Order: sequence, then structure tokens, then C-alpha cells
Amino acid sequence: MKQFLLAVILIVVPVGHSVAAEAKSVQATDQEHADGRAIFQTQCAHCHGAKGQGTEENYPDPLVGDASIGELAGLIADTMPEEDPDQCVGEDAVAVARYIHDAFYSEAAQLRNRPPRLALQRLTGDQLRQSLSNIYGHIGQIRRDTWKERQTQQGLEARYLTGKGWKDENLKIKRVDPQVNFDFGIEGPKKADGSDAGIDGTNFHAHWNGGIRIEETGRYEIIVRSTTSFQCFFGHDRNKLIDNHVQSEGRDEFRRTLNLTAGRIYPIKIDLIQRKRKGDTPPSSISLSWIRPGGVEEVIPARYLAPGWAPAVLRLSTQMPPDDRTYGFQRGISVDPSWDEAVTSAVLEFADQVSEELWADYRRRHKKDKRSREELLRNFLGELISIAHRASPDQAGAERIVNVAFEANEIEADRIRHAVLLALKSPRFLYPTIDQDRSRSWRAAVKISLAMHDAIPGDEWLITAIERNEYETKDQRRALANHLVDDARTRAKVREMFHHWLNISSSDDLRKDEERFAGFDASVVADLRGSLDAFLESVVWSPESDYRKLMSADWSMTTPALADFYGDAWRSTDERLEAPNDGEADIANGFGRFQPTVRDPTVHVGVLTHPLVMAKFAHHQNTSPIHRGVFLIRHVMGRTLRPPNSAFAPLSPDLHPDLTTRQRVELQTSPASCQICHIKINPLGFALENFDAVGRFRQSENGKPIDATGGYTTRSDEQVSFDSARQLGDYVAESRDAQSAFVSRVFQYFVKQPIAAYGPEKLDELTEQFRQSGCNIRKLLVEIAVICSDE
Repeated sequence: MKQFLLAVILIVVPVGHSVAAEAKSVQATDQEHADGRAIFQTQCAHCHGAKGQGTEENYPDPLVGDASIGELAGLIADTMPEEDPDQCVGEDAVAVARYIHDAFYSEAAQLRNRPPRLALQRLTGDQLRQSLSNIYGHIGQIRRDTWKERQTQQGLEARYLTGKGWKDENLKIKRVDPQVNFDFGIEGPKKADGSDAGIDGTNFHAHWNGGIRIEETGRYEIIVRSTTSFQCFFGHDRNKLIDNHVQSEGRDEFRRTLNLTAGRIYPIKIDLIQRKRKGDTPPSSISLSWIRPGGVEEVIPARYLAPGWAPAVLRLSTQMPPDDRTYGFQRGISVDPSWDEAVTSAVLEFADQVSEELWADYRRRHKKDKRSREELLRNFLGELISIAHRASPDQAGAERIVNVAFEANEIEADRIRHAVLLALKSPRFLYPTIDQDRSRSWRAAVKISLAMHDAIPGDEWLITAIERNEYETKDQRRALANHLVDDARTRAKVREMFHHWLNISSSDDLRKDEERFAGFDASVVADLRGSLDAFLESVVWSPESDYRKLMSADWSMTTPALADFYGDAWRSTDERLEAPNDGEADIANGFGRFQPTVRDPTVHVGVLTHPLVMAKFAHHQNTSPIHRGVFLIRHVMGRTLRPPNSAFAPLSPDLHPDLTTRQRVELQTSPASCQICHIKINPLGFALENFDAVGRFRQSENGKPIDATGGYTTRSDEQVSFDSARQLGDYVAESRDAQSAFVSRVFQYFVKQPIAAYGPEKLDELTEQFRQSGCNIRKLLVEIAVICSDE
């Protein structure tokens, strides 16, 4: 039993001050190192192996972790060796701890003994989806969406005409509508100020044109309600999503479910026709709504709409199987039948849209070309293959692939499908780093594009620059990364990274006890999701882009519904928030109806006390200091924890009605076997006890004042204490442990490789660079892209 406790506590347990102080009081000398090694070989190696690798007979797990020397020394003094713990105490325990830590236990020792290497990886599911979208977009053009454009270009372009035809002389109104949500009645459309526009309300046309911004990949439901004849085109100008041109009697609601890709603007066009009837013409109305992943139905806000023309975008319904997350980030390492089937399905979907849409568009653009249709198709496919295989058509072997497809098929659509399958099921596409025979510019641009956008390059300007060999130097690669960081595809990946870091998902079940938390419904949860995303964006995309504000900001983003539920600290500083949500407010800022709250340093502590995070790490009726503590120690501080031996249900409040949640947790985790881990977990989780299971601030529980005191032991044995979430947030914001953990997580998420594979000192160097930049997140993203493009 003690051998098991040793391996677990070596990873997680702080120790008493005296042993820890002794352990860090002096640097190890050669003699101390030799003494520690000798004691370990005599008293420990028979159970744990000569190099801590474990032994099959006694303890098979290796001795590795991130505890400090002081923590190791304390454990050894208390418990080792198992048959006689008093044999190794005091200076001997410290000597053994120093030897273990330096020889094989610490992270530095692990990197030295077994340095990680760059793993050969295929495209992940997200990378496949984004790469196919980039290839599709290269043929049909990609609309770049910057942060400035998202803040200033909102709504849909609208044209209103009176009468039957589409003649210019019938045009009465041309404007940008923030939303599509109109009840025209029998009077017809009016000007923005409500005055008459000269439109016959019984006989007119209305046309909306633009795009829908998608910020999260997932399942969306598009909903159009109208009492009038209309058609809705989506994704491509020939893809008719809803056809109500011949109006269905008694039907005025139309729903379509789509899987959409983050970072894209999907074109949408709605044509509404009010026809004069022989009898009474019914009133006209129309609204465009949606349900986002994890959301509730709402009229699509202006911030998600982009006016004017938008190029076609791939619509991919195939669901890719989950990728490996063993090391805390997605990796494309598994190849099995389910993955192969999903790739085939996705490629066939892509091929059908290429055949039915892009090939027709290509012919239209080349209608004056003198070449034969077959020659045009060969050129079209060669261009597609060259993008997929990241080289010129000749180097990509496009002619060989096209010849095979042409020889095997007579029908044009079959030739396209065959060529696309050969090109996109090829390792040349699926393994984008198999490119040593490609130019330096191609190799660098592919790595930077994958890091920033999760996609191989597809933008025309980028392909042109690559072919000119413009990314051979580090300065050129840094300039490219700076250019790509301000892009909707990067913003989407940043949002997904934060969701992953905070361990939140649109599929989370956040329902709570309805009696105890009346009013905490789906609409409040949807507002909380929007609030958190708006807060993250407001920090990351501000000029400072300061990580420390994420941890300690004394404000958040709110709506009237959140202010009603959470109280005065969630009131807005902007009076416009209290006005009806008619879409006009969306144009004034990039966050729509979400506005900054009043400042309150007690209630608002960055993301740490955001109600969505607090509700995620809580039970149905009560808080969970354990879940919150595990989140903080692993995700925020970057420390390691082994999973518990068994899953234990929390003590029921009914069994101890007089105890607070903290007291019940302390009671349940008081045994020595539990304290192995909970001595680190609980003090962090307790600091958030002022926030209940839905994230509302409270000062008492069961008639007793909240005790939010807590603490943390750093990797260097420094003891830190705090008595509130505010002190916790202020500490985390400046903690090198936390900053280094954040840098490592961001690197791994964006590059999908361990940072140590780029050099054992790379994490320390990048963390110091991050600190020197003022903890600027955008600059961190750029440097990560530059590092991964080095050779």
C-alpha cells in the first residue's frame, strides 16, 4: 500500500514547512547527489527499479511527476522504505529526494532521458473539414473576415421593389437591415424612419443578400417563418435551402438542420414575393432565426450577419470520429476503418459539390476560353489537385491522377469524383508534413496555416506568395503569421482553444435543481455562453490582448436577463442594453447585445468566477470544490494528477444537514489515502466557495459564513495563501506556473505537438518572451506559428 502511495504522492503532495525548507535551503553538491543515489539503490531500487522505472513484482509504474524536492523529501521521511520508514529521514530523505528529482523524476529529467520527438500525424477531423473548405474556397474564392470588418459590417443588404418585376425603376428602398424580422402587414415595407416608401403592400418584392458568420463548428438549425411566398438560398447561389415559391397552405414555418464550419461566412439569399390576390391579400411577414450549438432559438443577431456578396462555402455533413486526446490535445495518429470510412464520405460529399457547383462556376468564368470542355476540366482538376498536394500541378502529379480518372470513366461527373478521391485519399493530402520535396516557402506556409487556421493554404493571395518563395526567412514567416492572426478562422480556433482549456462544451448538461435555482433555464445558459465568449473576445482581441485580464478582470459581459438573475454586479454600464433588442444596437459594437458589466472586484474575477465555469464545475444542487480544484490544478496551474483509485459520490447534504459544502468535503477527504491528492485540490477549490452551483455570489451557506481561504504550493516549494477568489485570481494572473501552463496549452492546441519536441528549453524561452510582451496572447500565437515553421 505504501508503495502505491509513494507513486501517487510523488506527483501531487505538498509537505510540512520544515522538511521543505531543508530541501530547498542549499543546492545539491556532488557528494549529496552520490549519497542520495547510494541510499536509493540500497533502500528503494528493489521496489522501484534502479532508474525509477518500476519493477513488475513490486511497483510497475515509473516514478515521474512534477512535485518539488521538498514534497518528495517529506513523503520519503514519512513513509519510506515501507518496512522501516525511520531508516530514511532528515538529511538522508532530502538527499534521496534531490537524487530522484534530478535523475529521473522531474519534468527536466524526463525530457533529458527521453526527449519527445515530432510525431508523424495525419489531418485531424477539424483539419480535414477546414482544409476541404479551403480547397473549395480557393476554386470559388475565399472571403476574408477581419476583426474590424466584424465590428463594422453587420446585417444583410436589403432591396425593396414595388410591383411585379425586378426593374430598377421599381426599386424604392436600398439599405442594410440589422436583422430579418419584419411584420409588413398589408401596408408593406417602410423606410427606416417609418415613413412611406411608395411600396404597394399587396404587390412587392424584398431581397436580402449577404452571409452568416459561423464562429463555432457544429449543428445549426436555420428557421424561416413567413406568411408570404419566398425562396432561401444557402451556401451557394444554386443551393436552394428552402423553396416556398409556391406557398403551402397554412404552413408558415420552415426548419433546416446543417453542420457548419467555424470561421466561415456562408452566403445566404432570401427572395420574398408578395403577390396581389383576387380577393383579400393576406398580410406579409418574415423572420430569419437559428438555434446555435447549445443555444436557444433567436432571430439571427446583426453581429452574425455580413452584408453584400459572399462566395460559396462547402457544406459538409459528415461527422468525423473523435481524434486522440491522450496528451490533452487533438492528434491525428489513429488510422482505423471508422476514420477511413468518414474520410471517404467527406471526400465524396466534397466531390459532389465540386462537380455540381464549382465546375459549373469555372466553366462560366472561362466561357470565352477557346479550349475544349475536356481540356478545361483537366485544367480545373489540375488546379484543385495542386492545392490539395501543395505544389505546382506538375510536381503534384496532377496529370497522372487526371489521366487515371479519365481512362476509367466516360461520364464527366464520375471523372471528377474519381480524380477527387484519388487526390484527397492520398497520403500527400492527409499527411501534410510529408513535404520535404516541396519548397521552403510551401513547407513553412503549410505549418503556419495549419497552426493558425487548422487548414492547408487556400487563399489565392497566399498561394501566389508561396509560389514566389516569399516565406523563406524567419521575418517573412513572422509577417505571414501576423497577417493570418487577424482572420475569422484564427478567431474561431482561439475560441475553441479556450473552450477546451476551460473544459466547457455546447453539449454540457448544466441543468440545476429547479426549486433551489428557479429561473436558471436554457435561455440564461445561452446568455452565459454568449457572455463568456464575448468576454474572451473582448480581452484577446483588444490592443493589449493581456492574459492577466483573463484571470483577474473585475468586469464581465452581460445582458438584461443575466442582470435580472445575478443581481447588481451584472448590471450593464451601457444604458442601451435596457432597450429592446431590435438589432440596431448590434451595429454599434462587435458584441451585439452583450455589454460590459459594472466593475466589481469581488464578484468578477476574470474567467475563474464566470457563472458558466462555476456551473460546469458544480453538482445539481451544490458546489463542487473538488471539481473546481481539479480544474485549477490541472488546467490553470498545469500540474499533474493521477486519476483516483475509485469514483466516490459526494456525501449527501441530507446526511449532514448542519455542515457547509466545504465541511462535507473536508470530512469526506480527511482519510490519509484521500489527502494524497486532495491536499492540493481542496485548497484551490475552496477559494471559489463564494459562488454557488450556478455561479451566484453568496456570503453564507446553511446560515454559516463562507470560508474561502485556500492555498497553493508552487513547483519551487513556495507556499501561497489566499482568502478569496479575488486573491486567487490576482495570484494566478502573475504566477509563472500558471503562465507557463497557459503557454504550453496554447502551443499544444495550435501545433498539436509537444513544445519540448522543438527543444528542451523552448517552453521556458517562450514563457519568458510571453511575460516580456505583457502576456500578449496574439503575439504568443504569432511566435508559436514561427516556432513550428522552423526547420
